[in-house]
Amino acid sequence: MGEAGMVPSRDGVRLVTDDIAMITRANVNCYLVDAADGPVLVDAGLPGSWSLVRKALTRFGHRPGDLTAVLLTHAHFDHVGLCRTLQREHGVPVLVHDADAPLLRRPYRYAHESVRLKYPLRYPASLPGLARMVGAGALGVRGVDADGDLSGSSGALGRFASVFSPGHTFGHCALRYSSSQGGAPVDVLFAGDALVTYDPYTGKRGPRTVARAATADADLGFRSLDDLARTRAALLLPGHGAPDVRGAARAVSEARRVGVD
Repeated sequence: MGEAGMVPSRDGVRLVTDDIAMITRANVNCYLVDAADGPVLVDAGLPGSWSLVRKALTRFGHRPGDLTAVLLTHAHFDHVGLCRTLQREHGVPVLVHDADAPLLRRPYRYAHESVRLKYPLRYPASLPGLARMVGAGALGVRGVDADGDLSGSSGALGRFASVFSPGHTFGHCALRYSSSQGGAPVDVLFAGDALVTYDPYTGKRGPRTVARAATADADLGFRSLDDLARTRAALLLPGHGAPDVRGAARAVSEARRVGVD
């Protein structure tokens, strides 16, 4: 077991509950949810994730055009990599909070508190991971227009509940979902990058917020952690790093303790 309750993430597809497949490429996670009202992709990874997403769809007996929506926790380039392919070639709608809609169109133009270029020098452990992201297409992501607003009042969310959690971006939303494992209900929180268990900018593992190099407002992000903890979700699925099976509240407590780089 890893520090977050599972072994650290490796490239590939694996089931984390009966109806959720975790898709990991270059330390970036997205999730295929085989929901009763149709499959949903939570975040869209990097362009190099395409073969893995197709593999996950096949595992559940689906094709790309069967997807009912892509729900984006936020619109940074490493979470929207497949949006253009899915939207334009397969007719899949892409939803994001309205505050991140401009970022979805230009996913490299994001607010951040610290200079990004200094992080690889300060944290050399991050270099292999960053190189893998580049190899998976991190420098070639193209933006799209949103098809809808990812907010708590959106009927397009279906069985998902939006948890507005700004800070990493100004429109960041975590997502709650009631899953099952062996027939037992499991309350899941897709935390996006509001709370991760691996920070690509420092190479550090364990529950934490992402470094200021990719965070619009770190103080706001820390305040948003309260809303994540209040979900009391039993399984936290982050945008980077291993799932945390100890629950959202404990993960938030640890993230507060380590602070932000």
